[in-house]
Amino acid sequence: MQLTRRDFIVTSSVLLGTAGRLFGQAPPATPRFQTVRGNVGIFTARGGTIGWLITPDGVVIVDSQFADTAATALAGVKERSARPIDLLINSHHHGDHTGGNLVFRPAVGKIVAHSRVPGLMKTVATAAKTEANQAYPDTTFDQTWSVSIGSETVAARHYGPAHTGGDIAVTFQRANVVHMGDLLSSIRHPRADRPAGASVKGWITVMEAVTKDHDADTLYIAGHAKVGTPEVVKRDTLLGFRDYLTAVVDYTQKGVSAGRSADELVKSASLPAAFASYEGSPEFVIRAAHDELS
Repeated sequence: MQLTRRDFIVTSSVLLGTAGRLFGQAPPATPRFQTVRGNVGIFTARGGTIGWLITPDGVVIVDSQFADTAATALAGVKERSARPIDLLINSHHHGDHTGGNLVFRPAVGKIVAHSRVPGLMKTVATAAKTEANQAYPDTTFDQTWSVSIGSETVAARHYGPAHTGGDIAVTFQRANVVHMGDLLSSIRHPRADRPAGASVKGWITVMEAVTKDHDADTLYIAGHAKVGTPEVVKRDTLLGFRDYLTAVVDYTQKGVSAGRSADELVKSASLPAAFASYEGSPEFVIRAAHDELS
């Protein structure tokens, strides 16, 4: 069955609001703060991985999960720094990355995101009737953005359509750590939000561009990771995910060329054995690829 744009948005909103079981969203976990390198770390609980920079000169947060876990994250940040939070950066618009914005809003100077994010958030919120629960980015950009926080430079870049049409990668340059948002699902089947401008083919190019912009020592924070595996990975994981996306596109393209429907391709999904350990289902990325390639 082909979903209309509104049906897809409403369905996506409901699923994200209930931890997105069909998209492989992990159940609630014990909240955890973890230092990654230098003054950069992560917070995990439920929803997309939150990144943080906490220094004597300033505090930056990347993504806000859901309202309940955002409150826990905010309390933990306040325990670690008496400073106000200079910036909250949203890696993209999905509710498991922006649902806690309203909780952070009173403590945050600015909310930063790609220029498409506020509109995409409003579209989803209107369809789901959750407008009152939103805090929208007030600082946006099209391609690149950066700011200096003491000795650290925080830089964000939109590489093009991938998981959505408004994803960014956020680099803490001195620490050499990149928060990928949902540009990276580590050992997990991702989803691609076609109504929001996603491109599975473009995603492959984005992953290659990100690795070219960084060196072999760079650490990458995945928006989501398979349960029991680390959220912080190195270049080989990004390139492995690129290879996974390539396999999805190849499989789907053959099916489209043979006149097979998305339902048929999902039912008989066959990807290389190298990706057999991926968590969740490839259904949603195959459907997105089929829509893109048809």
